[in-house]
Amino acid sequence: MTRPVRVLSLYEGFFAGGARILHSDVVAGLAARGTQQHRVLSLTSAARRDASVQSAHDDTRYRHLRERGVPIDTFDRIAGDRPLAPEEFTRGELARAARLFADADVILSLKEQPLSLVVALQRAGLLPDRPIAACLHRSDPTHSGPALGWLAEAATAGAVTATISCAESTSRAYARAGVAAGEEWVIDNGIDTRRFRPGTRAERRRIRAGLGIPDSSPVVLLAARFDAMKDPGLFLRAVAAHARTAPSTHYVVCGSGMTRTNPAFRALLADSGVHDGVTLHALGLREDMPELYRIADIVALTSAFGEASPLCLVEGAASGAVPVTTDVGDAARVVEGFGLVTAREVDAIVEAWGDALALRPALRAAALAARVRMDRGRMIDDYRAAVEGLLAARVLAA
Repeated sequence: MTRPVRVLSLYEGFFAGGARILHSDVVAGLAARGTQQHRVLSLTSAARRDASVQSAHDDTRYRHLRERGVPIDTFDRIAGDRPLAPEEFTRGELARAARLFADADVILSLKEQPLSLVVALQRAGLLPDRPIAACLHRSDPTHSGPALGWLAEAATAGAVTATISCAESTSRAYARAGVAAGEEWVIDNGIDTRRFRPGTRAERRRIRAGLGIPDSSPVVLLAARFDAMKDPGLFLRAVAAHARTAPSTHYVVCGSGMTRTNPAFRALLADSGVHDGVTLHALGLREDMPELYRIADIVALTSAFGEASPLCLVEGAASGAVPVTTDVGDAARVVEGFGLVTAREVDAIVEAWGDALALRPALRAAALAARVRMDRGRMIDDYRAAVEGLLAARVLAA
């Protein structure tokens, strides 16, 4: 093939989330190299989050892709608490999607939720014969709701021809759940190490001053949305216990819903035992994550399920923070050599935070030495090879 490979990515919508950040980085990176032409179809044009409707046009990932010349098509729908089911698409939407599929050489689905569109096209007899890969980012697919069934149906029917998992635990979990695609890749997550880097002394002082955090105070950061998967209640209970032994520590939580304007967050905070003397900064959704990581001593993860290869751990480590995580997905493998793994118990987490602060100089040095393998350049190269492999397999089969 002498022309660039044409790739269409399917998004459920544009809203905050590690998988969307990662996949958008891949699309932008591959498009910039010129050997592939990328386009995105989003099943929604807005998302209902935290009691408000957020337009896709206002999303950082949407703007990032458009600035890099990636065309984005959207259906006039709002993403809510559940993904669109196959029977909900209109004939006009199916016809529009079929044209976009036909214009592509390879289809990538960001997670399994957009595969309802593939199932709908196949049931309607409108699905063009194209290799389709599901890009998977969970280690517990049973929490995907009906989307797991759509993936299994599409794979069994031969519509989804491959899976690309971000972690070994993800690949194993979907295989156990009955997903049997023809080809499987595991591509470790990567990050932009130019953005996620250690801060200078002046930068750290400025960022801390902006939040009212003294230079000498330890900082524990949780970067996660307000969701049962992330178990913010466990984190807050650990904060309450840790603060009794290290009262000068500042705790920072950020992510969608991690704010005192969220009634559910306020209720969880009240139940956790975090008293008024504990310095907890509930910042909500932020666009300045690299700066927050630069002032953190610890980047914490207290997730209960669903994680595969959590981006926050490598983003924090590349910025000089020590990752302390529960044993979910590939988290233990991700932080091996420069982070700590803890049981999902308050006392164990408190002890691990204490150990991380005590061992911080050595663990920080180890994390910074591992920055090369965290870089997204390697990830983008692996995705390029996977896309080309999908197309080559189709050509050989023909």
